[in-house]
Amino acid sequence: MQDEIIRYENAGIHFGSKKVLSNFSLCIPKGKKILMKGKSGTGKSTLFKILLGFEQLSEGSVYYRGVPLSPRVAWQIRKDVAYVSQDTDLGEGPVRDLLEEVRSYRPNREKIAPEKLHILMQELELEKDILEKDFENLSGGEKQRIGILIALLLERDIFLLDEATSALDAGLKKKVAEHFLKHSHWTLFVISHDREWEKDGVEIVTIGSNGSD
Repeated sequence: MQDEIIRYENAGIHFGSKKVLSNFSLCIPKGKKILMKGKSGTGKSTLFKILLGFEQLSEGSVYYRGVPLSPRVAWQIRKDVAYVSQDTDLGEGPVRDLLEEVRSYRPNREKIAPEKLHILMQELELEKDILEKDFENLSGGEKQRIGILIALLLERDIFLLDEATSALDAGLKKKVAEHFLKHSHWTLFVISHDREWEKDGVEIVTIGSNGSD
């Protein structure tokens, strides 16, 4: 398919003798918005981790831009994709230091500009003084917004968002979803139970089984 970004082909996930996902196929072309839904334990988060090289498929194949997944391809995906995990434990110390650590990687040095940081913080309703606070002392919603902030600062156009708005209030859920969905050239692969993502142009994919994410 033209401009294919991600493709799962007959993918299966097993945990020991328990099969949680079988024959899962999905093609995500450039600019597509996919919302994946399903009960806890159906392998949704694992599909993301497989793509990033943190887990392995039990059966089937995964392709990135038409190339079969391999350790080298997974490394390229990590450089191309902005990933917001449902695990909000991003580190310790002041938020400013976490941002500087992200900026220290060579591809990111020119991206985290002060003016852009200020604009995004306003949009995410983050006060300036949060930069001096210890990340581990923030609320769940604040941690989640810092994760989203980092993803947006990287200026990538492919996003894996795993329950990225679950800890936000209704107003912020709506604001964040609208921010991501308004960019027609962004490719979004979203796991969420929040209805704010269920908009025109978003394809909903439901998976279901028993097991563990």
